[in-house]
Amino acid sequence: MTLLPEERKQVIMDELLRNGKIQVINLAKQLVVTPETIRRDLDDLEQQRLLKRVYGGAIPYSYAKREPHFEKKQAIQQEAKALIGGIAARLLCDGDTIVLDVGTTTLEMARAIKGISQLTIVTNSLPAASLLNDLLEAKVFDGQVIMLGGVTHPAQKSVAGTFTCEQLSRFRFDKAFLSCGGIALDGFTDYDMEETLCSAMMAKRAEQVYMLADETKLGQTQFFRICGWEEVTAVICDQPMPDEWRTSSLSINWMHP
Repeated sequence: MTLLPEERKQVIMDELLRNGKIQVINLAKQLVVTPETIRRDLDDLEQQRLLKRVYGGAIPYSYAKREPHFEKKQAIQQEAKALIGGIAARLLCDGDTIVLDVGTTTLEMARAIKGISQLTIVTNSLPAASLLNDLLEAKVFDGQVIMLGGVTHPAQKSVAGTFTCEQLSRFRFDKAFLSCGGIALDGFTDYDMEETLCSAMMAKRAEQVYMLADETKLGQTQFFRICGWEEVTAVICDQPMPDEWRTSSLSINWMHP
């Protein structure tokens, strides 16, 4: 039976509430309509501020305006984040000195580290430091973990602030692995000012900078700028680069499965 437009939109919102994200292709198959019909429905729902359009689908409207609590973020796109983290972990070499910021995707990268010798990891993420300490104790990899000091941010389980940035300025990293709240043609952005300043300092102090982001970040812009494309070695994403970005004048190195 063909659904009326309002019935179809209710199904879309139910799927969004259940999964935290929806995709145009999957909804078109489920509702037996064209992708163009779903895109029109999503446009209408976005105008009502019930969701936010992202590349290939939509996310809840609130996610685009404020940063969810760390635990809630962990449940969003978990499979994609684990995939991205695994790709990033394979870029590590024996003897590397690296820095990880506070994202849930960089936490998945930390979880994937194994078999590396003399690896030094600096981070301002409380969950990453705890996890890495457990991996060190279990001899999953060899090296040391340096936890940065500063003011704790309980909702994001992070440490940030002026003192954190001052410490970062004293390091030189082989590689930085960063997360973000949005990727657009004008650069990489995030929600929190102090955490963003720390991520920007990490990028400045690293020879290579890798931005880890799932597809919900594509085409999004948050309030605080981390850095521009010229400062990033590569983006690691679960999806290919958007077609419209390929025709831009930017030189973009994109890694995906």
